[in-house]
Amino acid sequence: MMDFRLDIRNFSGVGTVKSAMDADKDGVAENEENVLESVTAVSDGKLLGQVTERRDRAAILMERIAAMEIQSTNKLISHHHSAPPPPPPPTHSRRAKFLLTILSCLLVSFGDCSGPIFLRIYYLHGGRRIWLTSFLETAGFPLLLIPLSISYLHRRRSNPSAPLHHLTPRLLLASAGLGVITGLDDFLYCYGLNFLPVSTSSVLIASQLVFTAIFAFLIVRQKFTPFSVNAVALLTIGAVILALHTSGDRPAGVTAAGYWKGFVLTIGAAALCGLFFPLVELTYDKLAGRAAVTYTLVMEMQLVIGFFATGFCAVGMIVNKDFQAIQREAAEYGLGETKYYLVIIAAAIFWQCFSLGATGVIFCVNSLLSGIIIAVFIPVIEVLAFIFLHENFSSEKGVALLLSLWGLASYSYGEYRQAQEKKDLQRAPALSTVAAV
Repeated sequence: MMDFRLDIRNFSGVGTVKSAMDADKDGVAENEENVLESVTAVSDGKLLGQVTERRDRAAILMERIAAMEIQSTNKLISHHHSAPPPPPPPTHSRRAKFLLTILSCLLVSFGDCSGPIFLRIYYLHGGRRIWLTSFLETAGFPLLLIPLSISYLHRRRSNPSAPLHHLTPRLLLASAGLGVITGLDDFLYCYGLNFLPVSTSSVLIASQLVFTAIFAFLIVRQKFTPFSVNAVALLTIGAVILALHTSGDRPAGVTAAGYWKGFVLTIGAAALCGLFFPLVELTYDKLAGRAAVTYTLVMEMQLVIGFFATGFCAVGMIVNKDFQAIQREAAEYGLGETKYYLVIIAAAIFWQCFSLGATGVIFCVNSLLSGIIIAVFIPVIEVLAFIFLHENFSSEKGVALLLSLWGLASYSYGEYRQAQEKKDLQRAPALSTVAAV
């Protein structure tokens, strides 16, 4: 009995323990639920804070964007009211460039036809100063100060802070080097002309077209077209025809050795002339910098080239004592002292026209066209030499004239074809855009 009761008592104690354990489990679960609720509340608060912070940042960013838009709008409005008038349409610039090309071609024509005639007149009537005639070919460079001054005054009127010149140190150095080459070329040409008639000298100078084409291809990568090749071939044939006829044109008092000396010197002058034109074009392309190459810059470069070329020849005159001999030579000149000075002044003016026109043609088109124009006017020089210097004008010279005109027509047609092709390429994107719309 006693044992049974004890067992029952023990059994009831176990139940009590189980009840306590269940109560503890309920308490733990309840605590876990409270902890989860508190954690969830904390995390929700953090998320709400982050959302609020991001919302504030977005509002500040929108305010800044709005302020920047207002500021840029104000700048555009002020720029619209203060900006200079728009540049002229492209048609005006093309028209101006076309007129400038025509003017440059005319200057080359006048200088190329008249300069050799006046130099030969100087030699025929008693002139013997080689360095003086070389000096005359570039001594007219101060005439460029007139258009340069007008251009500067025009720039100052529109912009009081306009610079006096556009030459950079690199351009100045390049122009000085070109001036030395020009001075040497002038000396070789004038020295050769002392032994040769104008007709022979002009024919030999025509070979500069071949040198120009070669140097233009090597230096500035000037592409040959069938039309330019045809022009070069025709002009070369014309020069060869004239050269075959010049064996009996040796001037009186000139020995055979002197004649061939003049021949070689003139070929050397043609080679330097053919090198000069592509170098000028290279200077325009490489050394002008990012600024646009204007005709004012071309004249400034020509002024520097003329200055250094004239200085080069002036040194030769000083060494040869030509300055002291000018007055004596003028007094003994066959046409008289007054006409002596008129001849040398006219030679200086016409040669300056030639130099300015040649660089203008290079600026507007390319160096090859400058060589073409010089070669084209060889027969014209022949005609002028026949009229004013009483040199013979043969049937060979007539054939050379026709070939020269044919060469010029071929080159001009080639340039026209290239211009038309460029226009077609420019129109193609616009037409495709319209078709797509």
